[in-house]
Amino acid sequence: MSEHRLHGEVVHLARRKDGGGKLLQKMLDRRHEREIRRFDRARTVDDVRALWRESLERGEIPGAYWAAMTHPATDWTLVQDIFGEVHMLSHLVGQSNRADIRRLRQLEIDLAEREERIAAQEARIHELSEQRDTLSARQRASEALQSVTRVTATRPDDTSREAVQSLEARLARECAHAEALEEKLAILTESASRLSHDLAAEMARRKVVEAELSTTEAVMTVHNSLDETGDAASKPRFVCDLTGRTLLYVGGRPRQVAQLRRFVEARGGTLLSHDGGIEESRTLLPGLVNRSERVFFPVECVSHEATALVKRFCEAGGTPFQPVRSASLASFVHGLSSV
Repeated sequence: MSEHRLHGEVVHLARRKDGGGKLLQKMLDRRHEREIRRFDRARTVDDVRALWRESLERGEIPGAYWAAMTHPATDWTLVQDIFGEVHMLSHLVGQSNRADIRRLRQLEIDLAEREERIAAQEARIHELSEQRDTLSARQRASEALQSVTRVTATRPDDTSREAVQSLEARLARECAHAEALEEKLAILTESASRLSHDLAAEMARRKVVEAELSTTEAVMTVHNSLDETGDAASKPRFVCDLTGRTLLYVGGRPRQVAQLRRFVEARGGTLLSHDGGIEESRTLLPGLVNRSERVFFPVECVSHEATALVKRFCEAGGTPFQPVRSASLASFVHGLSSV
């Protein structure tokens, strides 16, 4: 059964009031028991809304979502607000993931094409090597024959002289052909080396894209498996909690920077931004760097001059800086994993 069909079956089951619906209710209550107990202290709809806001800022969404939706004090207005926030957050992350998935698939196609070209080049190099060896053997045989002819023909007649001249002309042609093949072999060997280097670079870039996608998915993954003792071994690998943090983003595109700011603010942080000197003065950079705990800049969407200034100001003030691969949300979230 596919995940979509399984989802539909569970939704159909939830609408029923028989034993299956009750079992589903009990299963969800057990899974999110910790959040339900935390929401039990809420007495009014405002209390429920405040607890929901706290969970949203920490990124602990699934358990808080179930606890808030099933709380007796939750009214229809709060249900619509909570559902709308989760729905729009899924759009924000889904849009970035789809773009990165498209780039990843294109990288896979490019890698396959490069591998085919390298295989063809290697086959051609092997063929030319065999031709060179054959010509070298023929050249050695011709030289040996020419030597024997010169020794035995002390007084060559016209016929033997023509034969020697023919052999010498043939030897010259074979030598020229061998030199041409060696030159072509050197060119193809250099081309294969460049293709191998490009292939390695593309594979490294693919690993970075996969890491960014994995980190982005981890932010939206359910991390409510902690027991009552708070066992450290069951804690998630990466929780995107930016409460009280101030970050600076230099470069990028205005619309994407606005998305990044909403992402950071939804997790309790503050994101300052500077376009790298396109419209904003670069004299503002030192003050922004001093106000920030860490500076990010997308290497593909910021000028070299702005990058050099940011690095210099960060090193002077002891502020960490983090270059990210692109201006996408996935690259930014992956960069946040080191904060």
